[in-house]
Amino acid sequence: MNHKISKEIFKKAQKYIPGGVNSPVRAFKSVSREAPIFACKGEGAKIWDEDGNEYIDYICSWGPLILGHNHPKIIAGVRDAIELGSSFGLPTKKEVELAELITKCCPSIEMVRLTTSGTEATMSAVRLARAYTNRNKIAKFEGCYHGHSDALLVKSGSGLLTDGYQDSNGITEGVLKDTITIPFGNLKELNNILEKKNIACLIMEPVPANMGVIYPDVEFLKAVRELCTKTGTLLIFDEVISGFRLALGGAQEYFGITPDMTTLGKIIGGGYPVGAFGGKSEIMQLVAPMGRVYHAGTLSGNPIAVRAGYEMLTYLDENKETLYKELEDKVKYITKEAKKSAEKYGVNVVINSIGSLFTVFFTDKKEINNLKDALSSNTENFAIYFNTMLENGIICPPSQFEAHFVSIAHTQEILDKTLKVIDMAFKTIGEKNEK
Repeated sequence: MNHKISKEIFKKAQKYIPGGVNSPVRAFKSVSREAPIFACKGEGAKIWDEDGNEYIDYICSWGPLILGHNHPKIIAGVRDAIELGSSFGLPTKKEVELAELITKCCPSIEMVRLTTSGTEATMSAVRLARAYTNRNKIAKFEGCYHGHSDALLVKSGSGLLTDGYQDSNGITEGVLKDTITIPFGNLKELNNILEKKNIACLIMEPVPANMGVIYPDVEFLKAVRELCTKTGTLLIFDEVISGFRLALGGAQEYFGITPDMTTLGKIIGGGYPVGAFGGKSEIMQLVAPMGRVYHAGTLSGNPIAVRAGYEMLTYLDENKETLYKELEDKVKYITKEAKKSAEKYGVNVVINSIGSLFTVFFTDKKEINNLKDALSSNTENFAIYFNTMLENGIICPPSQFEAHFVSIAHTQEILDKTLKVIDMAFKTIGEKNEK
């Protein structure tokens, strides 16, 4: 494939944008690329770059495009909304309809506040938890990424892991002291911390997907819920990725566990900028103007994003009986066949999957259950995998520590083509390992 134009754009971008990108993982640094590809168009399960190359897309804008790119229902709604105006700085009827739909789909959410991003949603939820409990400290699990607000960047995942570190510079000592981190799955350590009864909230991805996909132990999740209730610690499920991806009600429906608050993003805007935090009414009533926990935003509830989200969630609600099983079956098929290819060429992998997400970990370990396990991965082998896929028309997340996303637009033909290229990648890795 020729990437001449993308390289030229990247060279120019580096003069005006730090690192040439507006989100670190997009730089393709960890997969040994001279430059990222610059996308220009998407349709169904495919995207095209500025050089005219066509790719099957397993990034899906990091999750929200569960219906694929430019789904007709969403595009029609967005066109209608654009013609009425781009932004008002005033409430609109559709905001109320989207909020009602979110509360219908997520039983744990009685009231919801819209934001412009998942980062804003998690930041606001934590602030609200501190106000509700009158406690300052918060707890999170190592390797879970909850956006780039100061308190939640401590021992984080996603782009930080991709670049080989877990904390960001610029965070004050006080913030570091107020954020307690625990290895994912370590109930004993979590119990020791929460028993002190000075933790405002535990924020967690019920399905970690920012150190690669981790399939959680259901009994662990139940124990976490019980422990938070016992100690008066608010349990916040960060479902920015898992929300509406595993089931209509997210991971909380999938596992049957009810958090006190939930954060959402990405998918509730159908691919347009949006986020939300919500929960029990008695907690949410502390948010201004009802209470004194301040949250505001000119573009919160932007009419175009709201319309896209309404069309998205309506479609998911109307098709939930078949859509989620279809997605899960697609992922089971591709991961089962990929494991066969890995065995054929003697490539050590662990492939974790749940719902419409999966991650291929290149590791000698038998299981990947937490950050320590994930960090055992051979990133050199992942780079070979990524580049083989890319040069053969398939774009995957440019990081070992992210999830692949499947949409309803990924047909059987597309899955079979993907598996042929995965086989090529594993063959190349196997031959390298033999030398």
